Amino acid sequence: MKLRHALPFTLLIAALPLYAAKKEKSTKEESAKSDAAQQGWLDWRGPFQTGVSLEKGLPDKIDAKKPLWTADFPGQSAPVISNGKLYIMGYLGEGADLQEGVGCFDADTGKMEWKQLFNDFLSDVIYLRYANSSPGIDPETGNVYIQNSSGIFAAFTADGKLLWKHSMMEEYGRMTFPNNRTASPLIDKDLVITRGITAAWGSYGAPGDRFYAFDKKTGDLVWSSAPGGRPQDNTFSHPWLSTVNGKRVLFAANGDSSLVCFNARTGEPLYRTAVAKAGAKGGINSAVVQYKDNIIVTHMSENIDTSDVGRTAMFKIPTEFKPESPTVPQVIDSKGLEQWRNPAGSLASSPVLVGNRVYLVTETGDLTAMDADNGKILWKKQLGIEQRQSSAFYADGKLYITIYIAAASSGKGEKAGNAQPAEGGGEGVGNGELFVIKPGDKDAEILSHTVLEGKCYGSPIGYNGKVYIQTEKKLYCFGKKGNNPGLAPNPKPEAWPAPGEKKRLQIIPAEILLNPGETQAFHVRALDANGFTVEDNVDPKSMTWKTFIPPTALVKSTMKAAFNGDGKLVAETEKNPSAGVFEGTLGNLKGYFKGRILPTIPSLQDFESYKLDEDTSKPPAPAVPNTVEEPTPFAYPPLAWNAARFKFEIREKDGNKALVKTIENMRMQRGTVFFNKPNLHNYTVEADLMTEGKKRKMSEMGLINQRYLFDLKGNAQALEVTSNQLLLEKSVPFTIVPNQWYHLKTRVDINADGTGVVRGKAWKKGDPEPAEWTIEVPVNHPNEEGSPGLFGFASTAQHAWYDNIAVTPNK
Repeated sequence: MKLRHALPFTLLIAALPLYAAKKEKSTKEESAKSDAAQQGWLDWRGPFQTGVSLEKGLPDKIDAKKPLWTADFPGQSAPVISNGKLYIMGYLGEGADLQEGVGCFDADTGKMEWKQLFNDFLSDVIYLRYANSSPGIDPETGNVYIQNSSGIFAAFTADGKLLWKHSMMEEYGRMTFPNNRTASPLIDKDLVITRGITAAWGSYGAPGDRFYAFDKKTGDLVWSSAPGGRPQDNTFSHPWLSTVNGKRVLFAANGDSSLVCFNARTGEPLYRTAVAKAGAKGGINSAVVQYKDNIIVTHMSENIDTSDVGRTAMFKIPTEFKPESPTVPQVIDSKGLEQWRNPAGSLASSPVLVGNRVYLVTETGDLTAMDADNGKILWKKQLGIEQRQSSAFYADGKLYITIYIAAASSGKGEKAGNAQPAEGGGEGVGNGELFVIKPGDKDAEILSHTVLEGKCYGSPIGYNGKVYIQTEKKLYCFGKKGNNPGLAPNPKPEAWPAPGEKKRLQIIPAEILLNPGETQAFHVRALDANGFTVEDNVDPKSMTWKTFIPPTALVKSTMKAAFNGDGKLVAETEKNPSAGVFEGTLGNLKGYFKGRILPTIPSLQDFESYKLDEDTSKPPAPAVPNTVEEPTPFAYPPLAWNAARFKFEIREKDGNKALVKTIENMRMQRGTVFFNKPNLHNYTVEADLMTEGKKRKMSEMGLINQRYLFDLKGNAQALEVTSNQLLLEKSVPFTIVPNQWYHLKTRVDINADGTGVVRGKAWKKGDPEPAEWTIEVPVNHPNEEGSPGLFGFASTAQHAWYDNIAVTPNK
């Protein structure tokens, strides 16, 4: 097996600071010679992916009362730095005015140079758990990539100009969760990669922990991958890039409590192995690290073979990969791979690898040192009583560590050994502690200990003689102004293997969304067996194109589109939605892409054209346990609708065909569906809706317009407008009788001054439309775009029904 790290000298970290010291006089000159155009800390885990810097001269002592600068930009993020600019996720405002996004600061002075903020929308985020991802910086261009809580995945220039963006929720079915674990982008040459739990369409209809790779310059989707099993929770574990057996691969901890490995150039799953017990609560959130030919994983789930919770373990990388298919990985028993284990565990704090030492702050606030060769715990030092997601940062023989809660802030450290009294900031629960620690062979010396304003969730980083940390209150910078002579140059990127013979095609975009009559161009590459590019610009006109139905597809459907003489796909003008896969062929090379065509406005869906030729006595694979539905003929919802699969069906109701929110799967009681592009705006959505039930037991059903939910809440007897319920939630009384059809109409208006009004009205079907709106909600920062959609929350035995769904331009 030929295996090496993404940066081959990772294992030499213990010795490399000596090399860096020799370069102190010529830091700028050496930096200029680097192959990378951007100098800085470009990923929150650093150039070695381990939380380790080669820089010398970072501060030994830090006093919260004496920062170099602070900025009012709270969050739970870790900063990244490029060419003197610091980028970090954060949020500003309160309630309905809260907005989250990326801020750019002068790293030396703290002056904010620009910010790009977005509303939270249709998410479950609670307790201000915003900005817990970190930006990523492209080492070639300096462009900045982010993903925020509601799934806006975007690229900006270093000066803040928007290059492209995707709404992962509306386009790819990204789900949100109250804990709001949001993945940080990862850049690998021409790709920018992210992840999340998604429930979309087709084979991605069921929820899964999936990865998505986009062309960093165009924003086109290059590949998507589903390497894991059924997720237990969402996770933001940062993947590890490596080269194994001639393949560029990603290792990642997954939402199903497994370790997965997949091809970073194609997304093809290679293998997965269980790390924690299947069905245990929660996924794995800590970032993984590679040590020699092994992967080290930390978690706080129930262990596979014991009832204990939490572990750090090291797993051998298999010498061969034998995936079941291009979409199904090989499943390997972890017993054959596990090299060692110990009981040190953490929910989200990631290990730091320094030479053959692993440093981890455990769930209970203990700084733990391990021998990476055998897993032996060398020593522990208690720093606090709890640690959340913050990870340690290592440089110049020192660890910089933040602790979530400052309980008995100075006492904990003094009991541990050599603590200094806490300096500045005020003590007690509700703040965060920042430690500077010098680890040794048998113990650790606390060089500095101070209390910051606000709890610490994000990880500290250091660069150019300064240490940066964000709390839930502000962004801090400590150290000396100006350049640090101990700054190490960026390492050179690893050279990839030379590509082999052409074996397949890669069609970009790998997934498309069109309106009738629109045209889509493609970029086609010829790849070798390992996924490396052999030819970058295959002419689509030279290829043969045809529709393709995967043999496993439950819905045998094709896109209503055809290729023209220029090698571009042209959608038919018919307004009915369609979806499917195309196969492209050049000689013996093949490639595939999938896509959807959704009608633009005005549009009407009454479901009468669908044939009810399915039966709920035969639930769709995989079989859903605890089925409570009576056998009823049905049709699948429109395949082109995003996130409708397994949650909604078309059935007969009151002599008509209508869409119903199903109740057979208790894990999918709630459903949100999108049926157009996310850039749509200035439109009205209306539909007929009905809930089954009794007086005090009904379901919820609603419409989505421009990222606002208009919800008929049966049990509450109200019409509610919301986006995130903790930020914007307004309701008015409205009588809802079970088994009675109502008509709901919604619109969003943007005023000339940039403010807006969200409006909705509801009335009994058949009655005249009321002249006045039932609810009107003024907003200072309205959502200016968004896909129309549906919402349903079906209780145990009460369906929610939808019919005659119309989207029309505002009048």
